[in-house]
Amino acid sequence: MSNNINIIQELKDRGIIKHIINIDVLQEQIKHGSISLYCGFDPTSDSLHLGHLVLLVCLKYFQLAGHKVIIVIGGATSLIGDPSFKYHKRNIENLGKIKLYIKKLKLQIYKFFKFNCSNNITILNNFSWFKKINLINFLKFIGKYFSIKNMINKYFIKLRLNNSSGITFTEFSYTLLQGYDFFYLNKQYNVILQIGGSDQWNNIIAGVNLIKNIYHKSVAGFTLPLILKSDGTKYSKTGCEIIWLDPKKTSPYKFYQFLININDIYIYKYLKLFTLINLKTILFLEKRNIKINNVPLAKYILAKYATLMVHGIPGLLSAKRITNSLFKQKNKINLLTIKDFEQLSQDGIPSIKVRNKLINLQQVLVLANLAKSYKDARIIIESNSVKINNVKNNIPNYIFVEQDKLYNSYTLICRGRKEFCLIIWI
Repeated sequence: MSNNINIIQELKDRGIIKHIINIDVLQEQIKHGSISLYCGFDPTSDSLHLGHLVLLVCLKYFQLAGHKVIIVIGGATSLIGDPSFKYHKRNIENLGKIKLYIKKLKLQIYKFFKFNCSNNITILNNFSWFKKINLINFLKFIGKYFSIKNMINKYFIKLRLNNSSGITFTEFSYTLLQGYDFFYLNKQYNVILQIGGSDQWNNIIAGVNLIKNIYHKSVAGFTLPLILKSDGTKYSKTGCEIIWLDPKKTSPYKFYQFLININDIYIYKYLKLFTLINLKTILFLEKRNIKINNVPLAKYILAKYATLMVHGIPGLLSAKRITNSLFKQKNKINLLTIKDFEQLSQDGIPSIKVRNKLINLQQVLVLANLAKSYKDARIIIESNSVKINNVKNNIPNYIFVEQDKLYNSYTLICRGRKEFCLIIWI
């Protein structure tokens, strides 16, 4: 990708840019060469998640176009807690955990940006500059540019002021700190662009205005759309239904399957947001809407490229190998590696632990919640609806033998076509 392309128009066409300030300034700077831009991530967990992927992909576009990408890990701001669109005060982790989170996030981010590109990125910790700041000087020379009236009028601040939990001065000061991040990076690294999720718009504007007030120059910022969960809330590091980018928290197989099983209305939107696939190709796929076994081809393409970007070739091959072994008609269970079974036991399918003793198929179906009772289990088995390691078995009192225990530890049970359970022998 060349920096000669109109990257801002490309990102707008893909739906990656939601709000933008000083677009003319930004485009003029890009027209004359590479720029420096940044995005911040607070280390409130040991992994990024699906909601962050669109930010990473956007930064990847700039990296591939020859621009300098700086990522700020909020070692300082995470100790404060961003109140943006939060109904209650965040739980702040202790400094020891935050240091551990920072270490893990750095490794995760470096791995992502090595994909398809040899250019390095810069990762900074904002604690390194905030720890040197004198409080009196900060309030005197930075605080004077922030209007309490304007800050109180922000929508999310009003929400907190009007609910029972209120808002602390600590959280209220978060905007000052993030605004100062942009100011500091502009001074030290000539950063002229900040990007963030749409919930960061007010924080980005704070930095843009601070630089304008102190240095009398214009810089730019834009936000990206938030990725919403099935219940309409944004992806965050808390709650259920979190798709993590760390394979130890969400396996490559589950990540792949999540994208294969998304609602069809999101397919082409996610292709634009989560992959580097050419926009013309995406529009062609959308127009043709080719299907394989009633599943849009674009779903497989989305799952393939997003999984490849996040988990690399080994992760993608493993996810596809498990998928083919579970859902294809031919018996491919022998192709699964022990690491594939570890993924399945982690989060791929329901699993039960069974002691190495004589146990029959009826008992397993009941233990695995694939049958309501032994009578129900017998009926299901005799109707040829049960497979052991993808081989049909219609013997209700069948006793498991050593050959059924793959890698001496795992047996895959399937009822019908899509109800699976993994037996883990202990």
